[in-house]
Amino acid sequence: MRTFDLPGEVLGLTRPDLDVLDAARTAEVLARLRPTHVLNTAAYNRVDQAEDEPDAAFALNAEAVGALAAVCERLGATLVHFSTDYVFDGRRATPYRESDPPNPLNVYGASKLRGEALARERCSRAVVFRVSGLFGVARSSGKGGTNFVETVLRLAREGRTLRVVADQVLGPSYARDLARKVWKVLPARAHALYHLTNAGQTSWYDFARRALERAGLRADLRPVTSAEYGARARRPAYSVLAHDHLRALGEDDLRPWDAALAAYVAERSASP
Repeated sequence: MRTFDLPGEVLGLTRPDLDVLDAARTAEVLARLRPTHVLNTAAYNRVDQAEDEPDAAFALNAEAVGALAAVCERLGATLVHFSTDYVFDGRRATPYRESDPPNPLNVYGASKLRGEALARERCSRAVVFRVSGLFGVARSSGKGGTNFVETVLRLAREGRTLRVVADQVLGPSYARDLARKVWKVLPARAHALYHLTNAGQTSWYDFARRALERAGLRADLRPVTSAEYGARARRPAYSVLAHDHLRALGEDDLRPWDAALAAYVAERSASP
C-alpha cells in the first residue's frame, strides 16, 4: 500500500480470498471487483520439489496463469505477471537480454516459461517481469514464509553451519524496489516483457556473506560447489538479467543489490 501511492484503490487478495487454481472462482471474484490491473504473485516456487511434482508446478505456474490471463482479457484489465531468471540455462557469462532464447534446466523454470507464454497469448495487455533472488519483508508463503536472506540470518542466529553455493551467479532483487519500478513503467505500455533486478551481480555465497555483515552476525559460512551441495534440481551457473527494455525507457536506475540489501536489513529490523 505504501509502494503504490497513486489515486485509486489497491486491494491485496490472499489465497483464501482468491485461489487462482480455481478458475471459476477466480473469474467470479474478478468480475465482481472489475480491476484495471491484476498483479499475479502466486507461484509454485519450491524448485527442488517441483522435479517430483511437475503437475503441481505447471498447474499453478502455467495453467492457472493462462486462466487468469483469459479473465483479464475479458475484463479489459492489464495482467502483471512475475517470472524468473531460471528460464535460462546459464551457459553464458554475460547478462541475459529479454530477446535471448530461454532454455530452462529444471521443471520450475519450464513451468514459469510456459506461464509467460500463456499470459501473453491470452491477454493482449499482459506484462511479464522476470526477477531473480527476490527478498523483502513480505515473505514468500510458497517457501514456508521465508526467503534466502531470512533463512541465512535465522540459521546464523541458531548457530548452524551454512553451506552456500559459490559457483552460481545472479542479480538479487529487493521486492520494494521492484514494486516501485513496476508501477513506474506500466503506464508506458512499451514492452510486454521486462527484466527487473537490482543493479550488479553476486554469487549466492557472497550474497549470504554480505547479508550476515549487514546484520552484524557471525556464522560458520562455507562456500561449496553446486555439485557438492547436491540439490535435486539443476540451476543455471549464471543467470544475471540485462535491463534492455528498462534502459529504453530511461528507467534502468535501480540501486545496487548491496545497497538494497542494507535497506532491507534496516527495514526488517524496524518491523514489529
